[in-house]
Parts: sequence; structure tokens; C-alpha cells
Amino acid sequence: MPESGPATAPSKDSSPTNPSPTSSAPLTAARRTGLLVTFILGGLTALPPLSMDMYLPALPAVTTALHSPAATIQLTLTACLAGMALGQLVIGPMSDKWGRRTPLLIGMVVYVLATATCAFAPTAELLIGFRLLQGLAGAAAIVIARAVVRDLYDGVEMARFFSTLMLISGVAPVIAPLIGGQVLRFADWRGVFVVLTVVGAVLTLMVWRKLEETLPPERRQTGGVGAALSTMRGLFADRVFTGYTLAGGFSFAVLFSYISASPFVVQEIYGASPQTFSLLFGVNSVGLIAVGQVNGKLLVGRVSMDKVLAVGLAVITAASVALLLMSAGVFGEVGLLPVCAGLFVLMSAMGLVLPNTNAQALMRAPHAAGSASALLGTSSFLVGAVASPLVGIAGEDTAVPMALVQLTCSLLAVGCFVGLCRPWRQPEAQAA
Repeated sequence: MPESGPATAPSKDSSPTNPSPTSSAPLTAARRTGLLVTFILGGLTALPPLSMDMYLPALPAVTTALHSPAATIQLTLTACLAGMALGQLVIGPMSDKWGRRTPLLIGMVVYVLATATCAFAPTAELLIGFRLLQGLAGAAAIVIARAVVRDLYDGVEMARFFSTLMLISGVAPVIAPLIGGQVLRFADWRGVFVVLTVVGAVLTLMVWRKLEETLPPERRQTGGVGAALSTMRGLFADRVFTGYTLAGGFSFAVLFSYISASPFVVQEIYGASPQTFSLLFGVNSVGLIAVGQVNGKLLVGRVSMDKVLAVGLAVITAASVALLLMSAGVFGEVGLLPVCAGLFVLMSAMGLVLPNTNAQALMRAPHAAGSASALLGTSSFLVGAVASPLVGIAGEDTAVPMALVQLTCSLLAVGCFVGLCRPWRQPEAQAA
């Protein structure tokens, strides 16, 4: 099926320090035949936010229906996130060894089955377990999607492609809570998982029919578990790779603390309806998409990616400080609008951080894109899983824990970027 996308078509515009092993393939062919592949990869990267964000408006309803405290129900998010983190650590090296298609298809089938099972969970404990399995299987989507991008692109083109993926996958956080809120009009929280099951089945069919293999046999890794662990150790030994990975992971924790706490902050503290929350969440996601497109279309190739990343981290930190001051009552009693403004700025700045941390880290690992993608995803999801229960540690009546977790993680992200990446010491590498 030639119309489904190229098997091996990386960019000619390779990084000077990490040339693509197959850079002789014409980039124009990749662009001409890769539109459908772009949409499929966007759908795969959208699966994690769909799995979590569509469920967000139902969190208070699940708390009531299963007779569990908010902190316990938030563990259903943590379980899904932890599953995605651990699953990537396994599936990423598998895709380096056996190719991208087979592990992806197996993971997607299991994801569909696990999601359908979540709809019938009778207790919070079983729902947590089913969500863990859902996350483990769904990890195949995001880790292999990133690896496929690394197979096809390099350098500046890879950063631009990540921003394009953000445009496609970024629609998911916009529409997912809106869909979830509308589903709750006609069904209970279990209906959300029915819709997710249908989405997963459709995406699995598209992968099976249209996504070709992008890692040819001659570029696959050999060896077993020991070789995979050795590859990961080598990646972690790269100080700069580790710096970008951790900076991206802590930034993702800032994002996920918002995802986990905002349903309770907006609905329980400020009394908004599930539909109002869904609308506000969608507006914030539009900000992230818009800034991501500014990054990909206007900044990448004209401004150093590290400079853009530094600005993004600074804005996230400033927004976290403002949210903490408002939540602690420093400015007196504030309404919903100022808090939403702070969250909008924070979410929008993610469009400068997440694509560039991914691109910068993956450019340092052309030989093991699956393993590098796994480490990127695992660090992000594990840190996010730790942050999730912390935002509800003081109950449902204050937003201070959310803002405090956001500020702490943003400062850690800045520390990793400055202390480990040290961009001012590698001007030649950053010139790309």
C-alpha cells in the first residue's frame, strides 16, 4: 500500500552531530506520502490524553458511585499513568528489536480489551487494577509513535514534526473533556469507557491497515534483555540526554498535576459544572496547541531550541508562582477567572517545552530510538504518577497542593536543564 507512508524516509536536514543513517532517502517523498501516517501518529500520541482527559469530568461522579474518597479515585489516574510509564520501558526496546508494527498492534488490541473491562469495574480497587492494565497496553501507542518519528526525521525537521503532532494530538485534550461531559448527560461514568473502547478499536484498525513498518531489519537491535539494558545505561550515561529527559519529565509532572487536580479545583472549590470545566479545559488546551504551532512554524530553525525551551520553562515557573500565591490567599479571595488565567498561561507554555525536550533528547539517540523514546516516556509518566496523589493530599477544599507541586516540579525542570544540559557549553550542537 504505497499511499500509507514511507518505510524509511528520514529528513535530509540531519543534525550535524547525529546524522541519520539513511539520510540519502529523499525528504520530498516522505512529505508526499506521509500525510496519512502523520494523522495515524497523531492519533497514537492522542491516546494517552484521551484515556485520561475524557475521564476527568466523571471523577467526582466516580467518587460518589464507588463510595471512595477523592484521593483513592485519583489513583485510577495514577495507575493508568504508571502503567504507561512501565509499559514504555518494555515496549520501546521490543520495537528496536522486532520492529514497530507487531508490538504496536499487540499493545492496541490489549488496550481495547482492558478499556472495555474498565466499564464493568464494580469497585475502586478493581478499577485501579484495570486502569493499570489499560496504561500498560496503551504505552505501545505513544512510545512507538515517537520512535517512528525518529525513524523518519532528524534535526530541525523532527522538531517541526513533533509540533505538527502536537496540533493533531492536541485536539484530544480539547475535545476529550467535552465528550466526557456530554457522555455524562446521557450515561454514567461507565459510558466514558465505552466511548474510549470504540476509539481504541478504530485506531487499531487504522494501524493494521495503513501503517507500514518504518524500521528495516538491518537497523534493528540484536541481543536480548542484557543488550537492551546496556543500551539504556548508555543513554543515561549521556548527561545531556538525561538532562533533557528529566526536564521534560518534570514539566510533564506540572502538566499532570493540573490534569489530576483541576476537576476538583474547578468543580468542587469554585462550583463549576462538568460542562463548564470541560469548556475551560478545552480553552487551555487550545493555548497549548497554538503555542506549539508557533514553536514549530515560526521559531524552530530560526531560534535555538534551547532558547525557546528556556523561555518556556521560565513562563511555567512564573505561572506556578502566581497560582501558589492566589491559592494561598496572598491576594485575598480570588474568583475562578484569575485562577483559570494562570492555568491557561501554564498550559500554553507547555507548547514551547514538550516538543523541544523530545526532539533534543531523541536527536542524541539515532541508534536506539525505541529505547530513547521509552526512557523519555517512562520518566515523564512516572514523575506524573508520583505528582498525581500529592495534589489531593490536603483534601478537596484547597488548591494549594496543586500549585505547590507545580512550582516544585517546574523548579526541578529548570535545574535539570541548566545543570545537566548546559546549553551554553555546546553552541555548535545547538546551532541546528
